[in-house]
Amino acid sequence: METFVKEEVVRPAIQLKTNRGLLKYILLNFITLGIYSLVFMSSISNDVNIVCSRYDGKKTMHFCLLFFIVAPLTLGIGAVVWMHRISARIGAELQRRGIAYSFGAGSFWLWNTLGCLIVIGPAVYMHKLAKAMNLMNADYNERG
Repeated sequence: METFVKEEVVRPAIQLKTNRGLLKYILLNFITLGIYSLVFMSSISNDVNIVCSRYDGKKTMHFCLLFFIVAPLTLGIGAVVWMHRISARIGAELQRRGIAYSFGAGSFWLWNTLGCLIVIGPAVYMHKLAKAMNLMNADYNERG
């Protein structure tokens, strides 16, 4: 006689945001005179630490610390390194979770840095970042 054991999915106690979008980012950033971008990136740094730290053992610096202290002291180099690392970390987590979405440090360098030459590149990067975070957070909300 076969016995089937039902595997129970334990959902996390905290449900992370899955409604980030480029249009919302642009409009709220405009209305708040740039303050929303701090809120947006701060929530991304928090969410990445919640989702990824258990698996990769890393801790991403909070965006406000970067923005107000590290970036000015390093003349912006710290911000570039931070964006590269967080993009790579998000890409690695998407891959680890089996989510088929192309995002990583290459997206940062291609769209945010080189994309400045075509003007809309940084907007494409923010869209890709928001979508990657939505996918990662939705998977985390479902499977932990």
